[in-house]
Amino acid sequence: MAEPGTAALLDIARTTLQQEVIPGLEGDARFKALMVANAIAIAMRALGSPPAETLPDATALCQAIRSGARDDDAALAARLRAWAEARCAISAPKTLINAPP
Repeated sequence: MAEPGTAALLDIARTTLQQEVIPGLEGDARFKALMVANAIAIAMRALGSPPAETLPDATALCQAIRSGARDDDAALAARLRAWAEARCAISAPKTLINAPP
């Protein structure tokens, strides 16, 4: 029998936490357990996603954006949107459901 992979182990841990541990908790302990379950879900999505594109020299890019020097750069806007969507798909996928195009 093959050993479960990382994603399967995380799924077992999260399911056990949600079904067997959290229902018996109250208050702060319940809140903390829910945060752990959410962190496990994020880790599971990160394992299944290709790495997001890295952006070159973020400091210089931010300065150029703030100064307005890149306001008409549609290619940059598309790259930044794709990068943000890739990050949100891992950490907050519900935010993408009604995201404007």
